[in-house]
Amino acid sequence: MNNYIIPANSKKSQLILGFFTPSDLILFLSGLFISGFLLAVVHTEDLRVLFLLACPLLFSALLVAPVPHYHNVMTLLNNVMKFYSGQRELKWKGWCIRDYGVNRKGR
Repeated sequence: MNNYIIPANSKKSQLILGFFTPSDLILFLSGLFISGFLLAVVHTEDLRVLFLLACPLLFSALLVAPVPHYHNVMTLLNNVMKFYSGQRELKWKGWCIRDYGVNRKGR
């Protein structure tokens, strides 16, 4: 009998820095690049404009932030969207004893 013990951190060892998948890093780095480019090009001292210029970085950081029971916020939002837009009726693939014609007396 093969009794293998799988370490608890085996999934984390496949992630970059223990938290990120390659798509997470691409999303975060693209938000960082866009915000950095906008902050370098637009010269302003207005705090509201600076906040708007930093929004791509803030949104990308929010999407890749870890959440309990899910990988990150992006995975949670994806699962919520699949739940609400997916099939709402379960298809029965089981069997019923009446389908096999077994003793129908009294019915």
